[in-house]
Amino acid sequence: MNSSPACSSLVARHSADLRAVIVNGRPLLFAGGANPSTDLPGHVRAASALRRAGTRLLIVQDDVNAMALLELEHGCVQPLLLPTGHGGKRVFDDLRGSKAHKLDLEACAVLPDGRLVAFGSGSSERRERVVVIDAGFGEPRVLDASPLYSCLRALAAARSAELNIEGALVQEDRLWLVQRGHGRRPAARWNALIALDLGTFLHGLEGSASVPRVLFVVEVDAGASPSGVPFGFTDATVAHDGRVAFLACAEDSTSVRTDGSVLGCRFGLIDVAAADAIVTDVRESDGRPTMLKLEGIEARLDRGDRYDVVADMDLPAEPALLAELQVG
Repeated sequence: MNSSPACSSLVARHSADLRAVIVNGRPLLFAGGANPSTDLPGHVRAASALRRAGTRLLIVQDDVNAMALLELEHGCVQPLLLPTGHGGKRVFDDLRGSKAHKLDLEACAVLPDGRLVAFGSGSSERRERVVVIDAGFGEPRVLDASPLYSCLRALAAARSAELNIEGALVQEDRLWLVQRGHGRRPAARWNALIALDLGTFLHGLEGSASVPRVLFVVEVDAGASPSGVPFGFTDATVAHDGRVAFLACAEDSTSVRTDGSVLGCRFGLIDVAAADAIVTDVRESDGRPTMLKLEGIEARLDRGDRYDVVADMDLPAEPALLAELQVG
């Protein structure tokens, strides 16, 4: 992996012509309820990403070794179990004193062959795994990806930043990883799109020792809240016109491994080729700026002005929300 890839910087301009309204929120509840035998609660706890796979939405959780499959035709939510983790458990949080052992899956991409890959945040060395799910949703594979994350961490360290991968998407021959900068500390403010060579990444999934080359990096300033907390990327997807559509939240946290008060959420579009980025505040249907922590976004297949989004409530007993983002 090249040590000094080409880098460009963008400042997102606030667009008066762009609007984003969140509507039709619904709690994500598993059809069968809680299942103590598999250590699963009855709801999606911490939705962190989502991707469309045929007639389903795959919803990633960051603190549970299970994902959720939402059948779009009838709205049924079923768990997709991952292998158990530390102590044979699937739920990891502060209440159990086991938060440090979670996979912290925060991003997901759909590969050209229909497989899905979920990525750990890389915010600690224990969070350097990827999960590969075949198109038929067979048993997921959990793979160690520490060589990739080691190189990504070096890239962040060169910016005096902490690694925190929050999004992933595939576009042509590139795998984009979305680095989140958040919090008040300068070391936490590195927002970036990191373009990797997709072919090398795919070979790595099949056992190759090669690490994907970083093609280039696009650093993005998405603005800050009135109190000075920067907006940090929480996910991204490919819009109908080929631009990168992203979500960013202003979260007043002290570390990439801690939560904080959400002070606002923004939606934006990045045209990498034109070196242009625009942004707008996400609003509730009554016009108020939303305080939801939107952590996942996926473009609708049938509507260029509609996106599916998920919100993490940061409360273990409160279900994550799936909603629709209407963009104009």
